[in-house]
Amino acid sequence: MTTPNKDYLRSEIEDIENVDDEEGNEDTSISADLFTISSYGVDNPVVHLISRLEKEIYYIPTFQRAYVWSANDASKFIESLLLGLPVPGIFLYKESDSPRHLVIDGQQRLKSLLAFKEGLLRDRAFKLSGLKSKWDGLTFKELDEDDRIRFEDAIIHTTIFKQDAPSDNMDSVYEVFERINTGGMKLSPQEIRSCVAQGTFNDLLFRLNTNTKWREMFGKKSIRLKDIELILRFFAFLNNRDVYERPVKKFLTDFMTTNKNLSDVQRTKFEDLWNRTIDIIVDSYGAKPFRPGGRALNAAFYDSFTVAVAEELSKGNSVSKEQISKAYDALLVDEEFVKHISSGTSGLDSVKYRFNRAAEIVSGANAL
Repeated sequence: MTTPNKDYLRSEIEDIENVDDEEGNEDTSISADLFTISSYGVDNPVVHLISRLEKEIYYIPTFQRAYVWSANDASKFIESLLLGLPVPGIFLYKESDSPRHLVIDGQQRLKSLLAFKEGLLRDRAFKLSGLKSKWDGLTFKELDEDDRIRFEDAIIHTTIFKQDAPSDNMDSVYEVFERINTGGMKLSPQEIRSCVAQGTFNDLLFRLNTNTKWREMFGKKSIRLKDIELILRFFAFLNNRDVYERPVKKFLTDFMTTNKNLSDVQRTKFEDLWNRTIDIIVDSYGAKPFRPGGRALNAAFYDSFTVAVAEELSKGNSVSKEQISKAYDALLVDEEFVKHISSGTSGLDSVKYRFNRAAEIVSGANAL
């Protein structure tokens, strides 16, 4: 297993320090419900796995942790197959409405197989390296015929599962991904969502993350997708907070999976409202709002205020920069509101209070 380098760890620390999110630190399962899951195991030869990858029947999500194995890491894995040694299996999720399978665990191994067969690793010729065996320095094409056959016939155990019930969410996929993914560092909740709930909504979240004013507000892009999660959070609370229940992690996951394939009309509506909301807040209050008393963006302040502004805009009400500034300043000195964005922020009563109070202040700010 690889470990993150110092630059990556430094970036992750900066990520954590940039956002004050009490709910984001919840380390709980997203569901206590029972799942009905079908699963089976099959011993697949390498040539079969490579073929499925090439045809994208077995696919690695657009976003998943980047390929991090070094040439030596990949070479040792390939050598294990050539030597006939047992290797860890892979784990796939079978989509219910297509023949495609999502790679839950094993992307480093699968990408290494494909790179060796194609002879290219990170745009450079893939020659086996760091080995003491006779294969050191050889590409796939340079192996003798017996060794090429041995490599292609090597067996890797594959576990395939699909969720039969419930049919209205992907809780089991999320839960399995979180529990068995064996990358060098545990994936964040949003990294998992972006893997298991791919679709037009996920694509939209990544596009909205490039909004210039949002980048000014949040800072540099988050390596753990915290900025993406905050955009998702905006839409989830804007559209679904009447059914909110703890934990926030499940609330966000359910909203994203339910809406993973937005229509063109929905996508346009979401994008327009997000851009208008963020633009007017930054234009009104400056580039770094929602940081009361410190450098970290307070997630509870952010979600309640942005949603309040968005609701005014979606009603067709005129929202001025002066109104935004007055409302923002009023909430900062509202002791009860500050209490509800400072602790216990994921509790139902706290969520209801801060959203209602922010809406009340924003809508009535012109009278302040």
